[in-house]
Amino acid sequence: MSSCEKEVVKIGKQLDKMISADDQVNAMDLLQSLKDLPITLEILQKTRIGMSVNSLRKQSKHDEVINLAKQLIKGWKKLLPAQGDKKKAEDSDRSSPSSQVSGSGDGNGQDRSFPAPPTNDSVREKCRSMLCNALKVPVEGIEDTSDFQDAEELAGIIEDCIFTEFTDTNMKYKNKVRSRVMNLKDVKNPGLRHQVLTGQIKPEKIAVMSAEEMASDELKEVRKEQTKEAIREHQMAQTGGTKTDLLQCGKCKKRNCTYNQVQTRSADEPMTTFVYCNECGNRWKFC
Repeated sequence: MSSCEKEVVKIGKQLDKMISADDQVNAMDLLQSLKDLPITLEILQKTRIGMSVNSLRKQSKHDEVINLAKQLIKGWKKLLPAQGDKKKAEDSDRSSPSSQVSGSGDGNGQDRSFPAPPTNDSVREKCRSMLCNALKVPVEGIEDTSDFQDAEELAGIIEDCIFTEFTDTNMKYKNKVRSRVMNLKDVKNPGLRHQVLTGQIKPEKIAVMSAEEMASDELKEVRKEQTKEAIREHQMAQTGGTKTDLLQCGKCKKRNCTYNQVQTRSADEPMTTFVYCNECGNRWKFC
């Protein structure tokens, strides 16, 4: 890590702490320090300093701080590749170690944040628009959105991470984008959207999260109970079941089964029969 990058990281941490403190003097000093540093596009993408400055700009009540932050952001945007160099820039980003994203789902890959490389691909632009609209769905119970990051910038970073993984707008790319969109705009899962907008979940991480990781707490609990039920049924059939050839498996059509009867409802209701096929492992239940 270069000395410039270390200094930017240090200033970024100070800015993040200062956002809620409304300290105009120190904020101006830090922004001026950033202005004097020879910051490159690579440093911007690695340190995510752009988001810190942008958050400060949105929440500050002081015109001097806001104007200086705007100047910095405007100057940094000029570092982006020119329109005619987009394809070359994207190829370079995909081959650069600093732009790789971990595919393990733990979100520990390099940050890319500020901002995502531009693209003139209609499919990618449509995907970015879908992600942006999903992020703009109101979060129930949250009225103060001053700490929310820019939805358009976040959408661009998420899409760019997904595109880098597949290097093409193929069906796998589209399915992964759709999965993010569906989970982010789910009205029953506002927590995920809120965590992404406030930076608790980085855009690089949401790009690689599994469907199970993105699911709402309610859905996770349902899946957990379903898993417990399946394990319980399997254990009952294996340990205390009664073997029979009177029941036929609907899957393999064999008559080598084990069944258990359990009172799962009220005492005046018939017992539930759990059946396990010893041939193919198929499980089912009937009353």
